[in-house]
Amino acid sequence: MLERIHEIPGVLLSADEYLDDFWPNFRKIDDVFWKLERIQSFREAGEPSWVAMMEGDWDRSLKLIDDKPIGVFDSRGGLMRECERPAENFLRRRIRIVEQPVTPYLQWEMHVLALRVATVEQVRVLDAGEVAELEGGRRLPELVVLGTVVMYEVTYDEAGTHSGARRIDDREVIEACHGELDKLFAAGEDFRAFYDREIVPLPAPRVSV
Repeated sequence: MLERIHEIPGVLLSADEYLDDFWPNFRKIDDVFWKLERIQSFREAGEPSWVAMMEGDWDRSLKLIDDKPIGVFDSRGGLMRECERPAENFLRRRIRIVEQPVTPYLQWEMHVLALRVATVEQVRVLDAGEVAELEGGRRLPELVVLGTVVMYEVTYDEAGTHSGARRIDDREVIEACHGELDKLFAAGEDFRAFYDREIVPLPAPRVSV
C-alpha cells in the first residue's frame, strides 16, 4: 500500500492549510504517531541550526541543536511546539530511510534526532536498498500518520521546501499502511547504533550553496 499512496485520492492542502488541518487532528490521536522519511535533502530555511550548517559553520549548527528545547519539532512548514498532551498517551515512531553516502542534510538531521530519541520518539533507520522492491520506479512517500484519524502525504518542491500535503481519510488505507509501517519499523536498525557508527565519526559536512 505504501508504494501506492501517490495514487490514492486525497484532499490537496497548501502549507498553511496543512498546519491548520494538522493540529485539530493531532489532538485526536488514538494510536501511534508515524513519520516516514524518504527524501535525503530538505530546505529548513526557518531553522537557525540548518542555516548555520549551510553557511559552513558546523560547530555553531551543533551548538544550536544542543540548545534547542526538546519539546520543539520541525514540520518543514515552520517550527511547531508539541501540544500540551502528555507524550506517554501515544507512541511517536519515525522510520528514516538512508542512502549512502549520507547527505549534509541527513547528517544534520541525525544530530537533531539524537536529542529526541531518548524522550520524545522511537526512531529506526533503514538502508534504501531494503525498500528497493517496494519503490520500483518511484520512491516511497513522505508520510505523517495520526493514529487511525488521518494520514498526510507531505509534499515538497524540487528544492526540498515544504509545499503542503495531501490528506487521506480512507480508514482502510490508513490501517493497511499501519501494518506496513510496523514491518518496516521492525526491520529497521536502532537509531542509536546507526548514529554512533555512521554519523558521529563523520567530519563536518561539505555544503555547496
